Amino acid sequence: MRTLFGFIAALMILTNTGTAGDTPTAHDFTFNSLGGEPMDMSQYAGKTILLVNTASKCGYTPQYEGLQALWKEYESKGLVIVGVPSGDFSNQEYDDNEKIAQFCEINYGVTFPLTEKNHVIGDQAHPVYQWLKASLGDHSVPAWNFHKYLIDADGKPVTFFETKVKPRDEQVIAAIEATLGR
Repeated sequence: MRTLFGFIAALMILTNTGTAGDTPTAHDFTFNSLGGEPMDMSQYAGKTILLVNTASKCGYTPQYEGLQALWKEYESKGLVIVGVPSGDFSNQEYDDNEKIAQFCEINYGVTFPLTEKNHVIGDQAHPVYQWLKASLGDHSVPAWNFHKYLIDADGKPVTFFETKVKPRDEQVIAAIEATLGR
């Protein structure tokens, strides 16, 4: 039954955005911000997006520092980083959105956009994560916190980076710069 539900959900995602025949893009999805307001991904059309599932209580949480540095360095060049807090891996995220925001601001000075807490894996995954899985394949699904997806200015997925790849790693920088240069 769950498999059938997942298939139906994926089919709905792939068929209910845009006009008939259009392929969905990241710009067709909406999150809620940590403040609870809609965060329409279409506002990032024309920008490269680094979408990262985050967690406040993880051994990889210091990656917030590298993400913030990327944001500062590349924001004016067209990069937007979107953090998606999730407790999917060992429940390493606070349940309270305000607590998540305070943690990120106080400990890492995060100023890039953060969504409210979301699922990023399984049948309950946010639709953008289901779309990314359908677009890039099962091997692209996050296996832990701080998994990164790079999405181009047209809203198309380019690649992904596993958790252990730090935000300022050469391969991440090269991919961002190549995507910004398109």
